Amino acid sequence: MAEIATREAYGKKLADLGDKYPNIVVLDADLSCSTKTGVFAAKFPDRFFNMGVAEQDMMGTAAGLAASGKIVFVSTFAIFATGRAWEPFRQSAAYPHLNVKVCATHAGLTVGEDGASHQTVEDIAVMRVIPGVKVFVPADGVETEKVLEEIVKTDGPCYVRLSRAKSPVLFDAASYQFRIGKGNILREGSDLCVFTAGYMTSIVLEAAKKLEEKKISTTVVNMASVKPIDEELIAAMPARHRFLASVEEHSVIGGLGSAVAEVLTARAPARLIRVGVDDQFGQSGDYLAVLKHYGLDAEGVANTILKNIS
Repeated sequence: MAEIATREAYGKKLADLGDKYPNIVVLDADLSCSTKTGVFAAKFPDRFFNMGVAEQDMMGTAAGLAASGKIVFVSTFAIFATGRAWEPFRQSAAYPHLNVKVCATHAGLTVGEDGASHQTVEDIAVMRVIPGVKVFVPADGVETEKVLEEIVKTDGPCYVRLSRAKSPVLFDAASYQFRIGKGNILREGSDLCVFTAGYMTSIVLEAAKKLEEKKISTTVVNMASVKPIDEELIAAMPARHRFLASVEEHSVIGGLGSAVAEVLTARAPARLIRVGVDDQFGQSGDYLAVLKHYGLDAEGVANTILKNIS
């Protein structure tokens, strides 16, 4: 199966969108080689701005450009975009509901060797809590491209969470249609429903095969649109499955699992098994080894779910 990092798909698609939308401008915090905005910079040097290691200033500049009618894409590592620059984004871009699209790379544990200082496991939580901000976590390169096609046409601030590591291509570019506020079922089962997003989607599909060997028929739901989230789809799952779970490369506090639990509490009360980072920082290591350490490889996910449903 072909593999591509969602950050690579982002860089290529952003450059393509630059042809169609002449009012797109791109800002980066001296990381364009890593975030892949360098592809856009090479093609449109007069519409690309390297803001240096000054993420807070970058967000303020992005807001000013958006206020003047530009569609602004802002990129840096997720830990800096949602940590260091959170308050300027909230005050200057989100509060006035400006067209600032924060596409942050190197999110989650799969940053690997960079360690806890760069492994953001809090970003979904702190971005989805800001009023009016849409949050997306694409599962592969194709979905990343489709998300970009939608948010460039959507008014207002967005956060897109992208990965450093390569992941399998799950969707067909010709047929797949991403819709804001909608999830999609990748695998149908009758016993267990697992909600997931981003890099973990391919791992959950592998975990579902392991669960099938244990006679647990598993539905896998990809929730790339974390905010707005597909409430109708979530609320329909308890009646169709004995067990529900969420799996994410993020803290179990405030992330996708919390978003799903909020819907269940309000609309279809049911127990939800939340699998993710359990109130811990990450640590340095090969990203696959790090995922395994936290029980977020396919075997670990399957075992955690089995333990909880036994």
